[in-house]
Amino acid sequence: MTKGYEDAALVQSAAQVRQGVIRLGRRLRAERSPEALSVNKLGVLSHLHRHGPATAGELAAAEHQRPQSLTRVFAELEQAGLMTRIRDERDRRQSVLAITPAGTTALARDMAERDAWLASAMAGLSDTERQVLRLAGALMDRLADDPPRPARHPARPGAGDRPAAH
Repeated sequence: MTKGYEDAALVQSAAQVRQGVIRLGRRLRAERSPEALSVNKLGVLSHLHRHGPATAGELAAAEHQRPQSLTRVFAELEQAGLMTRIRDERDRRQSVLAITPAGTTALARDMAERDAWLASAMAGLSDTERQVLRLAGALMDRLADDPPRPARHPARPGAGDRPAAH
């Protein structure tokens, strides 16, 4: 098996996973009620729920966004009582954000809607297929935590792999 074949197969596999993730993501968003939390609010609350209190910078980095992009989200979550903001004891210039019990309840309620639809859809699958999806979910979660790669020019993928012309 040559290196080129392996790379082409890997790219084809990646494209198939991407397509499935995008289509399922769209469907899950369609299953949300009109009063559901925004994607950014869900991301912030989910991170705080899974990892505990964090600074605005840590949250933004985890969500692959700039802290300024989440300023309004933080303010709205705090105003709704879903998140608290306290001064960092180590660095008084920073605030530490934490999910509140009301935030945990709102997060659980929001996720329950989509989980119910997904469970219903998965009911038609075999036990083996459901196990494969659970494993795929865990792997995709791991991939989402992978550090970003240096950006390449999108119109010329792999351009950096060719030797320079002299």
